[in-house]
Amino acid sequence: MDDIVRQAIAKWPHVPNCYGWLGLDARGNWYMRDDRAQAAGPFTGGTAASKGSLLKHDKLIDFIQRNYESDVAGQWFFQNGPQRVYVELEATPLIWRVAADFSVTAHTGQPARVQRCVVDEHGRLYLDTELGFGLVHTADMAYAADAVEQGLWVPSVVSTRELPGRFAYVRSPANGQEAKE
Repeated sequence: MDDIVRQAIAKWPHVPNCYGWLGLDARGNWYMRDDRAQAAGPFTGGTAASKGSLLKHDKLIDFIQRNYESDVAGQWFFQNGPQRVYVELEATPLIWRVAADFSVTAHTGQPARVQRCVVDEHGRLYLDTELGFGLVHTADMAYAADAVEQGLWVPSVVSTRELPGRFAYVRSPANGQEAKE
């Protein structure tokens, strides 16, 4: 977490959390979801309009990714100064990039070591690491398939529906928030 963010939290400790305004798609892209996008439907399974606006500003994306983490309930958020902005996940909290040497890097740029590999009923491959759980980026499936074929990663089969519970993450913190209201 950035020092400036820690300072803001100390200065303003009671800023309310924000829900529904930020989304992460299955390719590691960030989306800003204004009132119109949220009114158009859910981030996942909604329409193109409900996804929101793709973030393209490199410095903003870097700031989000440096300050992206999870809480004890498995909800992922961006710590924006003193405010937690909870993230709507299209798939998983992390999107893994796999290189030709089978090294793995999160969409946030952090390298990781694979601890476990799973595949769902649709053939999507996921990796569990010390950083957390995530989907392998579609563009890197050839490298991932090579790692599986070489026996470096041995996937177990898990139903898509079971993934959030088994790997302790929440796809839609906003849905949980609505249930409380």
